[in-house]
This record gives sequence, C-alpha cells and structure tokens, in this order.
Amino acid sequence: QVKLVESGGDSVQVGGSLKLSCAASGLMFYRYELAWYRQAPGKERELVSSMSVGGTTTYADSVKGRFTISRDNTKNTLSLQMNNLEIEDTAVYYCRATWIREYWGQGTQVTVSS
Repeated sequence: QVKLVESGGDSVQVGGSLKLSCAASGLMFYRYELAWYRQAPGKERELVSSMSVGGTTTYADSVKGRFTISRDNTKNTLSLQMNNLEIEDTAVYYCRATWIREYWGQGTQVTVSS
C-alpha cells in the first residue's frame, strides 16, 4: 500500500521559515517524479515545485528564490525548505508522486501571519 505522509506544517510569522517533509512508503520512490502542491482557502490547488527523477526542478514564480525542493531516495523522503514566508504562502501543502499513476498525501497546514 502506497502512503505519502506530509509533516512540518506550522504557524509562523511573515519572514519565517519552515521545512516540510513527505515520507513515502510502499513504492519504488526513486522512479517517481515528485512535487509539492498547495491549496489556499477558496482557491484551486496549485503546483509549487517539482523534481524529476533526474533531479530537474521547477518552481512557481511566486516561490522562486525562497523555496527549495529536495529528495532523498535513500530515505524515501521529499522535502520543501521554505524561507522568507509570506502571508500568501498560507495553504495546505500536499506532496504528489507520479509514475504510471499518481499518489497524494493528506496535506499539512502552513499558516503565515503578520
């Protein structure tokens, strides 16, 4: 059974930092393209960042220079380092793993306040 479990969400002030983690089990992690998405209240889920099997990364324009995605295939973990957080970063953050089919975690809440 495939399982993705996000952690690390919290409430922080503007300018703060958080590191999200996504622990995967039940899949050949190294074969999967991985990504972080987020969904703010009343908005559609949006792609924040992705990392290919080969390590190529993409970032939404709104997080470039502030967020860093990484993966550890030895620990089956996907991470998202978020620095200089803004109020607009408030959302539930989800990890997704894709290879032939896609899997999603349940999400972790990030709240940024002034």
